Amino acid sequence: MKKHIYIIGAFIALMAASCTKFLEEKPTGFITPDAQLSSYKVARAFANGCYQSLRDAVLGGQPSSYGGRTWNLMEFMTGKSGSDLGQTGYTTFQKLTYTNEAFYVDTWWQNLYKGVGACNQAIASIPGINAADMTAEQKTNMLAEAHTMRALYYFYLVRLYGAVPKITEVPKDLNSLKPSRTPAKNIYDSIIIPDLLLAEQSTLPWKDATGLISMGAVKSILADVYLTYAGAAINGGNQYYAESAKRSLDVINKGGYSLFTEYTDMINPANKNTKEFIFQVQYAAAANNNNPLTPLTIPNYSGISLYSDEYGSVFPTTQFIASFPAGDKRVQERQFVYSSYPNAKTGATVNFGHPYIYKWFDVNAVTNTLKSDLNYTLYRLADVMLLYAEAQNRADGAPNTLAQKCVNDIRGRAQLTPFSNTNQDAFEKEVWLERYFELCFENKTWFDMVRTRKIHNDVTGNWDNFVGHTTVFGSTYAEKQLLFPLPKQETDVNPNLLPNNTGF
Repeated sequence: MKKHIYIIGAFIALMAASCTKFLEEKPTGFITPDAQLSSYKVARAFANGCYQSLRDAVLGGQPSSYGGRTWNLMEFMTGKSGSDLGQTGYTTFQKLTYTNEAFYVDTWWQNLYKGVGACNQAIASIPGINAADMTAEQKTNMLAEAHTMRALYYFYLVRLYGAVPKITEVPKDLNSLKPSRTPAKNIYDSIIIPDLLLAEQSTLPWKDATGLISMGAVKSILADVYLTYAGAAINGGNQYYAESAKRSLDVINKGGYSLFTEYTDMINPANKNTKEFIFQVQYAAAANNNNPLTPLTIPNYSGISLYSDEYGSVFPTTQFIASFPAGDKRVQERQFVYSSYPNAKTGATVNFGHPYIYKWFDVNAVTNTLKSDLNYTLYRLADVMLLYAEAQNRADGAPNTLAQKCVNDIRGRAQLTPFSNTNQDAFEKEVWLERYFELCFENKTWFDMVRTRKIHNDVTGNWDNFVGHTTVFGSTYAEKQLLFPLPKQETDVNPNLLPNNTGF
């Protein structure tokens, strides 16, 4: 697919044994085509290469967009976000007038397929590496990492675009660079689920403090995949709710993960890859790999930080904030949001016109280093607890004691009273609502909207059907919003990708 399906594994910089160490050191060499692939370090380099595109996919910079990151896309689409910057292109998503040439749509595609290419290279290369300093178990576990990462890249692809090219091998000729689309269900059945089930049979550690794929991460992703597969996009069947619940139950029961006591514990860099965090995209300020969300979410030109650019790129609508229950700690000052902060130079309080996101407010970066050391979380325990509550309730027809406890532990941290209604429908909607509140601005809400085909109306409090819901910006979702269009630059060079998705 011209240059956009990248095969980069054979040129991955030699890395040390952990992602963290890779971020802290400059690569000193490269794998060349004639290299002797006979050491643990080489195998580890291929495995580490599978992670490199993840950062660019979920938080990648958007060319020609001041303050634009791929992360913005799913937040703008919810109808629950605004922006201080017209350069982010947010109005086209608020008005639902975006096209196949819109910001973000192509960047997600490119970086996800870069990741797929690196994983395919690792899966093809690692089995042939016979090294005296590497055990069979280490090789198996590195392959488990590669398969998990490939599944994760494809999981994003099918949720964003639906039917996508199925590429599981390193291309050998030009003809293989112009593939046709494969239905999403086939991608789940032949890549995503098998890759994760293979990884589930490995001996990966339950947790990994360096940010590599762990068994806890495999189970969490699989729980998410099965719940999505059971839902509206695939309608896989009730048995997949049970499969989802089985994996999230493993994460809850086996232990090793625990909810943070305070929400602000999640924005303390010392807590990276620990406690509530199951799988995160790695950042390291010391290596100039800074998390971009800190300046991105600071109010535009507010002067509360030392950053030269304070973007105000994404902020919550007042209607969304007002939809939280009375007394919910999450929307109290400097929890998930904030409405004022001292000026960086004078110390005088700066009051904002509305709340901004506090979830990535790295205090040391804002006031001192200008280099945020926070990771970006893909899966944390609260997410998995809510995955379990929803899946178990669906599978069994009513919530069990543990499902109720999961919801009420999350509500309890928010200083809310327990939810006691055990009616299946009422409990499910409470779980959905807790996901809205707890996981807001973590790129989860949009996928939940599409998966459930329901949207919480922040004004009326009702649950609207996805198709026909009108946002606070006066835009109404249609069937075409269920999937993003394939990028024009891809369909231009590969007409085999056509026809495009509905409405595009």
